[in-house]
Amino acid sequence: MSYFKDKVIAITGGSDGIGKAMVEFFIEKGAKVATCGRNYDKLYQLELSHSNVLLHTLTCDVSKESDCKRFIESTLKTFGKIDILINNAGISMRALFNETSPDVLKTVMDINFWGAVYCTKFALPSILENKGTIVGISSIAGYRGLPGRSGYSASKFALQGWMEALRTELLHSDVNVMWICPGFTASNIRNTALNTKGQAQGESPMDEGAMMKAETVARLTAEAIEKRERTVVMTFTGKRTVFMNRFFPSLADKLVYKFFFRNGQLTK
Repeated sequence: MSYFKDKVIAITGGSDGIGKAMVEFFIEKGAKVATCGRNYDKLYQLELSHSNVLLHTLTCDVSKESDCKRFIESTLKTFGKIDILINNAGISMRALFNETSPDVLKTVMDINFWGAVYCTKFALPSILENKGTIVGISSIAGYRGLPGRSGYSASKFALQGWMEALRTELLHSDVNVMWICPGFTASNIRNTALNTKGQAQGESPMDEGAMMKAETVARLTAEAIEKRERTVVMTFTGKRTVFMNRFFPSLADKLVYKFFFRNGQLTK
């Protein structure tokens, strides 16, 4: 029997990319899944494709505390509990800091960091009662600041620092707090990444075909949840980046610059 059979899993940002892949993976494993997103049409289509299973969806914006409260409360009303919360909803950016409005960074922070804080706050009593799991979908940008993604990096550093503190606070509660760091993943996140004016850039400057598949991230995340791991860096490149940044930070600066810039221009 699947470890996830009849467990209630709340996943934010489930209408696209990694979140949608997780919704489909956990439904297949017999879980009761609740998810939210800002796009009603995509959530409606998701419901239609899983009309014969227990799936609860709600349109909401995780940057708003009231929306997060509504999502968690509706999940508890529908399923009676929450065993696992996966804070997946996120947005990226692609803009040099000196050309960017601070509002862009605030938007990224509100979604990537505060969205996780709000949802966790409201779900925590049920997760404590059920000795469950809290997951944050982070990034290598939570270990190493990336040029053109200063706000995104800040949000992931904040997410990981907060989750590490929360994990320590809950160390003897039988609740597992963990964060997952995929590599570059084929998803819609780069198309919706904010530019200098806070608008979606609309296209990806990177080769999506060469990236990790969202379905792979979902599977590896599920394995980590079942093993109650602390943190997972999913790719060799990610592990190498974390290692280099820890022990050879000056060299890491140069290598990261070389990867993202060509002739002084941000190209990725």
